[in-house]
Amino acid sequence: MIPIAGLIAAAVLLLVLVAPVAIDALANRRGRPDLASVPPAARALHDRLWIADLHADSLLWHRHLLVEHRRGHVDLPRLVRGNVALQVFTVVSKVPFGLNFESNAATSDMITPLAVLQRWPAATWFSLYARAQHQARRLHGFAAASDGRLAVVTTARDVEALAARRGRGERVVGGLLGIEGAQVLEGELTRLEALFDAGFRLLGLTHFFDTDVAGSAHGVAKGGLTPLGRQVVPRMEQLGMIVDLAHASSATIDDVTALATRPVLVSHTGVAGTRASPRNLTDAQLDRVAATGGLIGITYFPQAVGGKDVGAIVRAVRHTVDRVGVTHVALGSDFDGAVRTPFDAAGLPVLTDALLTGGFGDEDIAAIMGENVQRFLLATLPRG
Repeated sequence: MIPIAGLIAAAVLLLVLVAPVAIDALANRRGRPDLASVPPAARALHDRLWIADLHADSLLWHRHLLVEHRRGHVDLPRLVRGNVALQVFTVVSKVPFGLNFESNAATSDMITPLAVLQRWPAATWFSLYARAQHQARRLHGFAAASDGRLAVVTTARDVEALAARRGRGERVVGGLLGIEGAQVLEGELTRLEALFDAGFRLLGLTHFFDTDVAGSAHGVAKGGLTPLGRQVVPRMEQLGMIVDLAHASSATIDDVTALATRPVLVSHTGVAGTRASPRNLTDAQLDRVAATGGLIGITYFPQAVGGKDVGAIVRAVRHTVDRVGVTHVALGSDFDGAVRTPFDAAGLPVLTDALLTGGFGDEDIAAIMGENVQRFLLATLPRG
């Protein structure tokens, strides 16, 4: 007879081993496009591109990013097969239960049980700042173990070196660290410096709830920059960190674009011109971001772009290009963000093909798929 304590221990072990994988597989689903159907001309163009994606939450999950997986959207082998040059890895620190686009309080958190199940360090169970630092260490660890196949990017010189290596035919991928929500500061402005030292170069002021820095489009009050936020934005600019307005309230977008002296971006978004949603940018907001010299990363999931197929992504791209010009448009997949997408990182050739079919020329596709991001980073990151 097996003792009750042994049964309980076995059940707990099974939960710890199985649950993180199952949650990842259920949360991060994708279609399976027929890559063999991509015409040779589209494939040839895709293989010449310098591709960048402004947003993936892959560091959140119990997944070894140097090994190919059958779940989720991103790992190094799939990035290489998709010809991705640079991937922004954005860390998630807190997500409320009952998540929705309309109104969320900051009184609950789904990441705490996930951190426990995934056996993150105990400090991360209680500190959002510790969660950001832990995920940064994960990326640095993957890069160190990659034999040069994954390189962490923190400076403009790093971007130049990455471009030079890829120009020589090396299948290297750059990884740049971002943060989804300034709640990781836990109210302390001085933590910006520590996060910068850890390699973070993008900081989203909000995620799905209002923070002590700014209001969220999905928060309760949906206000603008707080007094702390009015200190955070200039300090980020001094350090060379990029302000990310994804998930920001209308008031926050207005406040930041009025205050900022450097370009800002929206790492992953849909547009109200193709789908009305609190999640999506209006034409006026597109104008404000572009007026800073900024970038708009178009996401892939249906609740933002208005459809489950790649055509919905292309329609959102087209609307944004027509409104603010091609130089302000980029990719912001939201891969591994607990969303379903039409393809994973290896499936990106279908997007190139869809852009061609949608009437975009080779030069515009090259800009949208990554050259705009390369130019933006060369202009905004610290020189190094």
